[in-house]
Amino acid sequence: MRVFQLIKEWEARMQSWYNTDLSTPENRRRNRIYNLWFDHEIIRTVWTNFHEIATEVYRSNQPTRARLAKLKSQGITTVLNLRGAGPTGHYLAEKAYCDELGLALYTVCLNARGLVRRALIQDLIHHFHTLDKPFVMHCKSGADRAGFASAIYLMVIEGRPVSEAKKQLSWRYGHIRNRHVGILDYVLDVYEKRQSETGIAFEDWIATEYDHISLTEGFRAR
Repeated sequence: MRVFQLIKEWEARMQSWYNTDLSTPENRRRNRIYNLWFDHEIIRTVWTNFHEIATEVYRSNQPTRARLAKLKSQGITTVLNLRGAGPTGHYLAEKAYCDELGLALYTVCLNARGLVRRALIQDLIHHFHTLDKPFVMHCKSGADRAGFASAIYLMVIEGRPVSEAKKQLSWRYGHIRNRHVGILDYVLDVYEKRQSETGIAFEDWIATEYDHISLTEGFRAR
């Protein structure tokens, strides 16, 4: 067990070394290595997990610079990053790419394996009401956070039933319901039951009843 712990500590140090800003040529080199190997961009160069969920609204995994350029050439003007803003290699690179290409970049920090507080979901919904289209939303793999956000978009903006929106969290997009990311499915299950009882709209449910702590406790107690 000690050997595995040492390996994990070494890996964390290596990741921290390469996870840097773009302020110098050396930092840009390290940032590139971080994105390719530690953030798994090497996989996303061939796997896009790109899908249209509504007219001029798309979901995806973390786009590379080449894919952002291609999306712009196809008319997409806005990017919604669901991984949040911060001093991380993937965000700093994406911001630089979007600035270079003239794409508008917005962020909301969701969690694939946990629930965020009410204000963050309301922030997400606000973006859905106000973002210029066409836009693409993405997380890292395009499976969990992107699926949860896509389901919310369909319910709130498109007026789709919960049963249809829940299909955005499926194996088709790489989402596998389990004891970790299954908490996202659980939230929609809880809302679906509540909506069938009272007819409450999702946006109103978030504003008046959603509580990430009690929902997390309910998920763990199942």
